[in-house]
Amino acid sequence: MFDSIAKVMKKFSFYFLLVLILVACNSTKHVAENEHMLTQNYIFVDSVKDKSSDLQKYILQKPNPRLLDLPLGLYFHNLGNHDKPKTPSEWGKQNPKKYNFIKNVFSEKQSIAYANSQINLNNWFLSYDAPVIVSETKVKRTGDNLWAYYKTQGYFKSKVDTVINRFKDKKATVEYHITKGRPTLLDTIKIKTESSVLDSIYKSSGIKSLLKTGEQYNDKTFRNEAAKVVKLYRNNGIVNFTESALGFYVDSTRTDYKTNVDFLISSGRFEEKDGAYTSKEYKVNKIKEIKVVTDYSYTQKGEEYTDSLTYRGIKFFGYNKIKYNPKYLEQSIFLKPGDVYKDTLRNLTRNHLKSLKNFKTTNIDFLSIGNSGDELRMNIFLSPKEKYTLGFDTELTHSNIREIGTSAKFSIIDRNAFRGAEILKLSFLGSYFRASNGPGYEIGADASLEIPRFVAPFGLNKLVPKEMSPRTLFSVGSSFQKNIGLDRQTFTILSDYRWQYTPKKTIQLEVFNTQYIQNLNVNRFFNIYSSEFINLNNIAETYDAVSGTNNHPLPTDLENQAPETLSFINDVVSNNGFKTSNPADYNTVLNIQNRYNIVTSDFLIPVLAYSYTYNSQTNFRDNNFSFFKFRIANSGNLLGLTSNKYNSNGKKTFLKIPLAQYFKTDIEFKKFWDVGSSSVFGLRTVLGAIIPYDNSDIPFTRSYFAGGSNDIRAWQTYDLGPGSRNSGLEFNVGSFKFLTSAEYRFDIVSNLKGALFVDAGNIWDITGSDFVEEDAKLKGFSSVKDIAVGTGLGLRLDFNFLILRFDVGFKTYEPYLNENKWFKNYNFGSAVYNIGINYPF
Repeated sequence: MFDSIAKVMKKFSFYFLLVLILVACNSTKHVAENEHMLTQNYIFVDSVKDKSSDLQKYILQKPNPRLLDLPLGLYFHNLGNHDKPKTPSEWGKQNPKKYNFIKNVFSEKQSIAYANSQINLNNWFLSYDAPVIVSETKVKRTGDNLWAYYKTQGYFKSKVDTVINRFKDKKATVEYHITKGRPTLLDTIKIKTESSVLDSIYKSSGIKSLLKTGEQYNDKTFRNEAAKVVKLYRNNGIVNFTESALGFYVDSTRTDYKTNVDFLISSGRFEEKDGAYTSKEYKVNKIKEIKVVTDYSYTQKGEEYTDSLTYRGIKFFGYNKIKYNPKYLEQSIFLKPGDVYKDTLRNLTRNHLKSLKNFKTTNIDFLSIGNSGDELRMNIFLSPKEKYTLGFDTELTHSNIREIGTSAKFSIIDRNAFRGAEILKLSFLGSYFRASNGPGYEIGADASLEIPRFVAPFGLNKLVPKEMSPRTLFSVGSSFQKNIGLDRQTFTILSDYRWQYTPKKTIQLEVFNTQYIQNLNVNRFFNIYSSEFINLNNIAETYDAVSGTNNHPLPTDLENQAPETLSFINDVVSNNGFKTSNPADYNTVLNIQNRYNIVTSDFLIPVLAYSYTYNSQTNFRDNNFSFFKFRIANSGNLLGLTSNKYNSNGKKTFLKIPLAQYFKTDIEFKKFWDVGSSSVFGLRTVLGAIIPYDNSDIPFTRSYFAGGSNDIRAWQTYDLGPGSRNSGLEFNVGSFKFLTSAEYRFDIVSNLKGALFVDAGNIWDITGSDFVEEDAKLKGFSSVKDIAVGTGLGLRLDFNFLILRFDVGFKTYEPYLNENKWFKNYNFGSAVYNIGINYPF
């Protein structure tokens, strides 16, 4: 299949490049006479070329976007024609033979439809990037922008010269020559506060000014200073204080490249009433009353409330019966009657109420009440979401294991399930697919309850303050898989605690995360893991020749395959003579027996885990951020201490079920940089280790694997490793993993985006088991040579809400090859084609 795909890709690439080359010969096709297309901007700062992206945002005209140094969007645009007709009648007049032929053979309706298709095709080409024509006006405005920017940096006598280089081929480049000059430094700084109230707050706070004598003038420092002072006053009761009350006066008359700064804080503000403005001095405001409307609707605004109650001084109102327990809503309100107004507490209240996921809108305002002018009423208007929500998701899937399939998930969400803003969710899922060994399916259901506070005994719920938005999640679920591995049934129970330590830091504690995995059809092992069976069958032929038995060939029918193959394994393991005469084959049989015991074993996996996450991304459009996650887990903990039972394989059991006992640590780091117009560079590193203890095995589902659409994309899932082994097994796993990826993402045309990537990594074994081959073990820094490298390119269709991804990964360095490890299979025939949803990291 992949060979045919490779041939199609090669043909497509050839013709596509041919068309581009032909069009590229006339990239200025739509550039009029006496006009020039911009091909490059150059910035020189003090005669040195500046290639940083910091100044790019001030340039008003930029060349057409390029992919591999080719302006693809422009080439598509040039396939169109601005002079072609815009209506079917005009098209018919220009193309009378085609129009009349279709009209006579079919009908005039069909000829009009054909004309429209030709017009729409031409318009589609023209919708791509038109050539960017150099504009002297925009070049001058860009020069002014750059001059203004350097002025904000303290270079008051900077100079910007612009040069437009026009060439005979209708192309042009623009140069911006910036002479910064000498920077201006801050000299004497004076702070003048006209209000005694504001002066008292300022001095008692111990705030330190960002403006310092001897430092270079910078507009950003002044803006930060203003924001800092505004925050100070608004967090000390001055509810109406804004930046308009602040003034910076800079002495621009000095000629010694220094300036004095007077920082003025005004004493009051103007208030409009009945068309007249009066001066109001600033006062420290306190919360007198708090009013909460729990079912606010604009259409009911002004109507009388039918229900009300008071809890801890807070008044709750409802147009209908109040459905929220005021005890729990009060916990989300951080300003109380009698408190001095604080902006941070207002914002904390808004964010906490939003985090309840129960309200469509959360509006908070403050009204001055009383005659003193320093008392406020806090109004909170909450518009609830629908109590019940139905959800349905469906998806097409494809992988090297599942050739093609479909999955669906149906869910029911009940908000405010127990009047405490809880979210109860019931989900039902199913999937059907075709695999290499036939059709398969999976069905499952789970129920979860998310509670917006800690639910814990012995007062432990008080350990995390409510300001950190603590969450408790209880979940229970089960799934059944048919023709996936050995037909598995899974039961899971989870209790999870999570809180926002800071806006960027999240902590998660999995207190009781227990999973029971039961294999329902272990007799299929040698059918699913056919490579193991082939190895045993070859050894059986040798064994028969040495011992005079009659095992070869081993049976292939499912009824007899497993029992007779296991019987053969036991015969080999107990034959010391064969161990002496054929040690390599003997060890292979031991390894297969060990893998059989692990994969076919049922497991009880009780996990206690701690996770720490740092994410500096402010929103989904933020392309300059860091992400770090650390997770450490232990399986076996309390259940392992309470049980002293072992099975015949020497594995500890609980209720006769083998108990998974291990420590596992996972570290992930991601960093993204915005590297220019619509381009992003991303880096990811993953490190993981799992160490079993007390003679426990590592469950297959908890082991590490390498390869796949979100991993090392030049290898299929489970194909790579461990170490420098090329076992040929269907599923290769390890207990240590290293992965790093770098990806450059860029726009091509419209919603189509491209990517160039490098993936490197592998898995190894660190358990120290006697059954593990030497070339699969991690051996310190010498194992660096086992790191596989894949490179490739990808296309992505970005629909904002969904990203469809197609990546092609080429095997660049293959650690398991004996020689010529670099680029030996670097071709489309050996490439791996990945289809995915959303970005790989």
